[in-house]
Amino acid sequence: MKKVALIISFLFLKNLSAQELDTTTNKLKIIFEPDSNLVFSGTAINQHLKKLVSPEIKIGGYVSTYFAWYDDETKSNEFVQFPTLAPRNKQFALNMALLSMEYNSKSTRGNIGLHFGDVSQSIWPENFKFVQEANAGIKFFKKFWLDAGFFKTHIGLESFQPRENITSSMSILSYHEPYFFSGAKLTYLVNDKLTLQANVFNGYSDYSDQNDNKVFGFSTVYTMNDNFTLTYNLLSSDESPTTANKSYQRFYNNFYLLYTKNKVTFGLELNYGTQKNSLKTDTTKTASVYSGLIVAKYQLHSKIATYGRLENFSDKDQILSQTVDIGKYINGTTIGVEYKPQKNAALSAEWRVLQSDKLIFKQGNYNLNQRNEFILCLDLWF
Repeated sequence: MKKVALIISFLFLKNLSAQELDTTTNKLKIIFEPDSNLVFSGTAINQHLKKLVSPEIKIGGYVSTYFAWYDDETKSNEFVQFPTLAPRNKQFALNMALLSMEYNSKSTRGNIGLHFGDVSQSIWPENFKFVQEANAGIKFFKKFWLDAGFFKTHIGLESFQPRENITSSMSILSYHEPYFFSGAKLTYLVNDKLTLQANVFNGYSDYSDQNDNKVFGFSTVYTMNDNFTLTYNLLSSDESPTTANKSYQRFYNNFYLLYTKNKVTFGLELNYGTQKNSLKTDTTKTASVYSGLIVAKYQLHSKIATYGRLENFSDKDQILSQTVDIGKYINGTTIGVEYKPQKNAALSAEWRVLQSDKLIFKQGNYNLNQRNEFILCLDLWF
């Protein structure tokens, strides 16, 4: 009887994990299915162009582990300077363990993601550190969706989930961009190639509102063809305290493109921001911040790829880099190799060198303007 029960259970789970929807019924489908095309998917505006015949729930899990080595001894709350992915030095540790559930139907949708590990410890606010995202949406016209709740960021080419990136680390410019938002999004699916979105949030990378101001934004995604996608995001905010007697209005422009074809993946990101009354030499004038990166990956073999990244971040007036004075710039160079034995598992090894305009890194009694990093990352999602 035990063998029969096991066989029945196996067949039941296999049926639940079917990739095609049953077109003859409107019953809820539960799907256990890893995403096989996750590169940069966390940064795109969600498009539901294909009509669902029946509602579905997708349940998933994700584990990202790592070993990291840094020659910089600067620490903040047990983490290295600029902590994002792999923030612990000379240790085996956990980027994240993620449990997710996504619901989709013709007129409603929602998702929940609960995470644990160093990403939530080093970046997320203490009162919401286990909630990566939690939002709900309704379709109230043929091409309009309204979503509200907690969201992963849509700003930038890179994600804090290594499986969604080419590299195992995040660039310095991505470190200073928002990781998450709380608020509402109004999405208009113009056609199969163009999506427009207006949004309003509590704060710039903050779930709770810290003043009386809101963050307003606009986004557009243009999918030129199966290989080429363009994305533009704009954020306008004032993160100064309510008691401030000046306006520190900030405008942040984020543009990136993604090209994939055959064995090549290429990404480019450019950013430009301004903030009123923030110039160090004259606090009545507007200051600016700019940054950019180029990242590319080449598939050497069906299971082996090599990748590289160049990055630059310039914020001399500390609009975004408020806690560390980096001087005029930080530049970074990354090289790495990835082994992917199957579509839902990846092992990567990478080396990065960061170089700053100022002596912001430390080795013993010496202050340096350069940091070397090595990261070994193992990811599995299911």
